[in-house]
This record gives sequence, C-alpha cells and structure tokens, in this order.
Amino acid sequence: MDYPHDQAPGAPIRSGIPEHGRIPKYYAVKAHVSVLVEELGEGGMLPPERDLALRYGVSRETVRQALRELLLEGRLARQGRGTVVAGPKLEQPLSLASYTEGVRRQGRTPGRRLIGLERFPCPEALAAEIGVERGEPVWHLERVLLADDDRVGLESTYVSVARVPDLAEKFDPDSSFYAYLHDRLGISFGDADERIETVLATPREALLIGTPPALPMLLIHRVSRDADGQPLERVRTLFRGDRFSFTAHLSGPG
Repeated sequence: MDYPHDQAPGAPIRSGIPEHGRIPKYYAVKAHVSVLVEELGEGGMLPPERDLALRYGVSRETVRQALRELLLEGRLARQGRGTVVAGPKLEQPLSLASYTEGVRRQGRTPGRRLIGLERFPCPEALAAEIGVERGEPVWHLERVLLADDDRVGLESTYVSVARVPDLAEKFDPDSSFYAYLHDRLGISFGDADERIETVLATPREALLIGTPPALPMLLIHRVSRDADGQPLERVRTLFRGDRFSFTAHLSGPG
C-alpha cells in the first residue's frame, strides 16, 4: 500500500479508502465536502443540498447521509435552515484540573446552568464511593456545562453533606466546584479514578443539552479522593461527542 507522505498525522490512512478502491457514494461525497469545509473555514456557509447533489452527480439523500456524518463528527453545524462549518472541538485534559480551567485555556468562556441541588439519603451503591454510610445525607448537584453560552455537557456531582454542609447557601452554581472546595473549605484533590465510554443521551439529557438523541456522547465517570486519600466525590459528566475531545500526557515506566 502506498502511504501518502503528505497526509496529516491524525488522518485515516488512504483517507479511509480500502485497497480495492470501492467506496459508497455517500463517502465519496463526504470526502469532497470535507475539502470544501477546509476551503470555507469556520463559520462558512455550505451550499444547499440540491446544489451539492448537482455538483457531485448524486441524489439529495446521498448528500444528506454525507452531511449527517460530518454533523455527528462536529465538523459542521446547523444554523437556522442552513449548514455552516463548525469551529474546532474543545480539548479537555484528562487530569484533576476542573472543566473551568480546561475551557479557559482555549480562550473560551466557561459557565454552568443549575438544573438542581438536592440532598437525599445515600444509597448503598454510592456510599463506598464517597466515603459515607448508607442513609447518610448526600448532595446531588446537577448542572449544564456551557462554553461561550453554548450547551456542551451535563454534569452530576455527588458529595457528602458532612464534607460540604453549606453547599446550598454559600456555593455559586455557576462557578467551579473544585475552586469552592479549595478556596472556601481548604480541601485539595489528591487523585481520582476515571472511566470513559461512548453512549447516547437519554431523552431528558438530550433535551437539557439541546442535542438530538442520536448524537454520540462521551461519558466520564470519576471518583475522586482528597489529599489524604479519603473519598470525596463521585461525578458523572456527559460531553457532546461533536464538540469535545480529550487529551492526556503519558510518561514511560519509571
């Protein structure tokens, strides 16, 4: 197989075209539109479907299939009745840095919209993860994640009421929970375990985030401990798959 030496490092080999050279019509259209996307640049308006169908000699349904994939990949976005070139994905580091810090590093304005803050008796399945006994009161903080006022995710945080008793009165739900723990309560994070998977949003989650239910999501489960190794929080965060990517720095065995 000939390797295209001018290929971008992260691109699929041979642009995803199999060695036998036979590809579905929609994929050929997708490749053409991808070139057009690069030419137009962020915010550029794509021609109407009928014009693209005429340009590439295919049906409008074939064009729609190609555009659907580019929309799911986050390279295009709907704007009114048209389709525009989307901006780059947000890069969120896989670290104990907060969402706020990750978004600010990319020149975007982070925010959160409170959905609910409630306390309830801790169920057994959650108790060990946050270091409480079954039935002890815990907080559930649910917020929509924002970047420049765009809804990009949904976050649920579970923490013991005993650790943060004044959460309802003294915490600004639009701010960083990590900053609140550190600056107001003197609690520092030590380490955490994370698990990442791809899922589809539930109808409720899709409504809160403002996405179609069929849009793939990146789901992160995190269990954090403080600097003394004591369980602290359990977080379930859903990120839009078309607007986020994740980065991590890896080092060799020491």
